[in-house]
This record gives sequence, C-alpha cells and structure tokens, in this order.
Amino acid sequence: MFVLVAALLLLGVVLGAVAHLPAPLALTAAGLIGVWLVAFGLREGLARRTR
Repeated sequence: MFVLVAALLLLGVVLGAVAHLPAPLALTAAGLIGVWLVAFGLREGLARRTR
C-alpha cells in the first residue's frame, strides 16, 4: 500500500511540473520518452527471442 501511495505522489509531482512547461516542449519530451520506450521494448523483445 505504501508503494502505491508513493507512486501516486510521484505521479502528481511529475504532472504538476509538466503543467508549468509550454505545451510544445511537453509534447516533444513525451514523444522522445515514447520513442525511447518503444526502442527499449523492441530491443528487449529481440534479445528474448535469441535466447
């Protein structure tokens, strides 16, 4: 339960910080994070297939 509360608190802090950024900057950062996550997922998926 403590982990869930900490995660929600952290999410609130991050979203509050993003709310103060200009929209184009926030969308660019979100896009970069999304691309990084997709690349990471593909790399992990390919590595798991070769094992």
